[in-house]
Amino acid sequence: MKVISKNKNFLVNGEIREKQVRVIGDDGSQLGVINTRDALKIAEEKELDLVVISPTAVPPVCRIMDFGKFVYEQTKKEKENKKNQKVVNIKEIRLSATIEEHDIEIKANNASKFLKAGDKVKVTVRFKGRQNDYAFKGNDILNNFFAKVGGDAVIEKPAKLEGRNMTMVLAPKKA
Repeated sequence: MKVISKNKNFLVNGEIREKQVRVIGDDGSQLGVINTRDALKIAEEKELDLVVISPTAVPPVCRIMDFGKFVYEQTKKEKENKKNQKVVNIKEIRLSATIEEHDIEIKANNASKFLKAGDKVKVTVRFKGRQNDYAFKGNDILNNFFAKVGGDAVIEKPAKLEGRNMTMVLAPKKA
């Protein structure tokens, strides 16, 4: 009854190299510190596997269990956890330093749609050439943009000048 583990996180049956191990039975009872060969015989009699649960303990802690069933349940739990995760996307909206009021309104409406969908929005104002000297205007543009989006968003990262771009990150308001 030799099971080679596909999951490399656990040592199973013949892979255990320690002379003595602390054994936990299949019903959860403590069997104490036993010679590894004897523990393997007990597991074999019950047609189960001896699995190292805590390899760093002295002596290592092993459990008698159905390893195939254990691996199946672990993968099932991982899939369930993955299914419950919420992926947050970051959408970017680019503005220029010479943008007009109506254009800001249109882009703010698009940002509101993104925020209502649960995405974060990164708003970037790009400065070209001499516009870099008037970078303070970018702050006004971003504040105006936030005022238009207003009720749907919270400023997660305030406006900051990074090279030729001024960026601000908006997150959806929590209900």
